[in-house]
Amino acid sequence: MSKFNWKTAAIVFSPALLGGCVTSDFLDTYAVNDAGFANVSAEVASTNGKKTVWVQNQHDATANAKRVHKLVHKRTINADTAVQVALLNNKGLQAAYADIGITAAQVWQEALPENPRVAIGVLGIGTPGLEAYRAIEGIIANNILRLATRDRRVDIADTRFRQAQKRAVLQTLQLASRTRNAWINAVGAFETVFYLNQAKASADAASELAEQLGRSGALTKAGQAREHVFYAELTGQRAEAKLAAKSAKEELTRLMGLWGQEVDYFVPDRLPKLPNRRKSNSHIERAALQNRVDIQIAKLELEALAKSYGLTDATKYLTDFEIIAGGELERELDAGEIEKVKTGQVEFEFVIPIFDTGKPRLRKAELAYMRAANQLAEMAVNARSEARSAYTEYNARYELARHYRNNVLPLRTTIEEEALLTYNGMITNTFELLADTRAKANAVLLSVNAKRNFWLADANLDGVVVVGAGGSVGGEAMVVADGGGAGH
Repeated sequence: MSKFNWKTAAIVFSPALLGGCVTSDFLDTYAVNDAGFANVSAEVASTNGKKTVWVQNQHDATANAKRVHKLVHKRTINADTAVQVALLNNKGLQAAYADIGITAAQVWQEALPENPRVAIGVLGIGTPGLEAYRAIEGIIANNILRLATRDRRVDIADTRFRQAQKRAVLQTLQLASRTRNAWINAVGAFETVFYLNQAKASADAASELAEQLGRSGALTKAGQAREHVFYAELTGQRAEAKLAAKSAKEELTRLMGLWGQEVDYFVPDRLPKLPNRRKSNSHIERAALQNRVDIQIAKLELEALAKSYGLTDATKYLTDFEIIAGGELERELDAGEIEKVKTGQVEFEFVIPIFDTGKPRLRKAELAYMRAANQLAEMAVNARSEARSAYTEYNARYELARHYRNNVLPLRTTIEEEALLTYNGMITNTFELLADTRAKANAVLLSVNAKRNFWLADANLDGVVVVGAGGSVGGEAMVVADGGGAGH
């Protein structure tokens, strides 16, 4: 094909080649391995103060594993440490970060011109007297319409890229939410076990006392059975609580992505005390509308659909337009001699919109935009409602937990102490003392449950203005409570 008219092809395709230049700034933005992740990391850090990593090679994996090991191995971890470990080590989150790279590569691909199609043909092979062939044809074809719409396609792909970054932020904060809640549930479960152990010791003593009184004839069989069954029931509750605590800790382990030696970590025995002051609900609805990541994603979806609608409108009549350039070298036999004739050619190829005028595609794009707009409006309404509901629950849980702490437990403690004094003074009988002991144990367990529910509501309130209902991203620092022990 040495006689191909390259000059003609170069003239025809020079606009496409020049339009396909990709600058170094562009490559720095979209073609690097961690494209877009810096924005994700910065937004997560500004929300909950935690570090995120995108592990893409063995060196990163080794360094990250060492950091996780230092944070958890044989250590008692608080909620913030648990969240940090999950953001560093959860493999599902690492898989989600790949979507950022995929959408960045899509922008990169859209910015490049379409590869030209080259066709070469040899005609008349074996024609007598023409020595192997009669003619050679060569053409290069390219889609000019894709070049004309490249800027719009790149703009749409960039919007999807920014949307993928927001999705990565949302998934990161949702993982932080689940991890914090799992920590609260695990610590609350171990605190229940702690108080059930104390109640079981008291019930054990009461059961032995009932047995002694029964042998002396001072306690009926029904009275003895009442104390024995209380001890037996507490034993069963303690076994259930231990199982629940182990299961809760295992859920926390899964979210942190731990296995092997790294599961040798501990959580505290008790949840933190209630804060002295409750949070304010001023401007919580406005904060939800401004900060909710899912709403930001929906806005970008609406933006992308609007741009797609514009592209569809611009191409509703012409969907495929190609320019074809080439040349032909033809050989003919004339008076026993071979005569060569060279010709160039330029062709335009396009689809005539006789049947599909583009209106169905335009209608689908219009309806997709309207659907997204209504979904965004619904999300805004729901965000306001969820913010109000989260604060209502937070306030109610705070009041209930404080009620048990300030009223129920002090009264039950006083009743038990006074009953013990009067029992020693032969004023209170054994039955009343045992009944008061049982009531005190039940009150303590109710108080522990109320405190756990408050901290869950507190975490949910922090998260509802960022990741939606049921999400927590930060909250007040939760440290090991006084006397919490080494943990489990």
